[in-house]
Amino acid sequence: MTRRRRPRSASVFSEREFHAWLVRQGRRSTDVPLPLGDDAAAVRLRPGRVALLTTDALVEGTHFLAASPPRDVGSAAAAVSLSDVAAKGGRPVGLLLDLLLPPRTPVAWARAVAEGARAEVRRWGGELVGGDTKPSPCRAVIGTILAEAEPGRLAPRTGARPGDRLLLTGTAGRGGAAAFALQRHGPTPPVLRALLRVEPRLFEGATLVRFAHAMLDTSDGVAESCRILAAASRVRVELDLDSVPIHSKVRALPKAVDRENAVFFGGDYELLATVPARRAAAAIRAVRRVGGTVSEVGVVRRGSGAFVRRGGRTSPMPSGGWDPFRWALTHVAASHPRVRLK
Repeated sequence: MTRRRRPRSASVFSEREFHAWLVRQGRRSTDVPLPLGDDAAAVRLRPGRVALLTTDALVEGTHFLAASPPRDVGSAAAAVSLSDVAAKGGRPVGLLLDLLLPPRTPVAWARAVAEGARAEVRRWGGELVGGDTKPSPCRAVIGTILAEAEPGRLAPRTGARPGDRLLLTGTAGRGGAAAFALQRHGPTPPVLRALLRVEPRLFEGATLVRFAHAMLDTSDGVAESCRILAAASRVRVELDLDSVPIHSKVRALPKAVDRENAVFFGGDYELLATVPARRAAAAIRAVRRVGGTVSEVGVVRRGSGAFVRRGGRTSPMPSGGWDPFRWALTHVAASHPRVRLK
């Protein structure tokens, strides 16, 4: 009698094989003294510089979809943490990439994620230096960035001062426009790419930090960033909506309420900075010299809270901004009825 062979476990993700593949793909750098796959990563920092560490996670069903191109997922996983580095005027040095994967995840998916993440961090002068893989009920990608910055130029969220001018790089509403496109057109290839398109403003951040009292990225939306800034600095932040450059895809939305919701939705990854009034014009010119765009969009005053001006009228900042847990309750639970979210 012929004995049936047990099916090969090639379809089960192998941590060791994936690590071996990563080592073969990487190149040694004098700034990375330990090889990829060692017990820890090591990078060299110059004297007189501080280390910045930041991490962010992308979870399937909340930040990307099953059909999302894995290389785009990896690029975004690096870029969202790079955006935090940009908000402190930092220069990236190394990236740690953690992959939480169902055991039967195709190895090609994991490789494409790693390739996307490596390409993104190398684009800004950093290197993929390590990470981890673990089994998980759903896919998640975590990017942790090590960067360096000047200790006296970190523009903390607590640093805004009355009289400062509010500056915003780029445009508002890109992330919201992508989310509205998903609702209207479904997960088409252009929509999936737009949802994961993140352009960290590292050149702009390194320039603005020379002028800014405070700075943060607008990953949660410009409205939420104003609220965070006002609370952290104990000031009143007034956003002049008429001065905010709006993304072209937002302007194409048919309803005014959808346009405003898109502007405040989140996922823009621009920089919001406060600079002294007398230096605002110089800061704008400096950002333009490095190829960026920045606009004066408001003012910081004595008081508390975040407010918005429209057509000369001032009112409390409306609710809005990215809330991953609220999004998970309304979207993930509907897509995955077996998952209970509380």
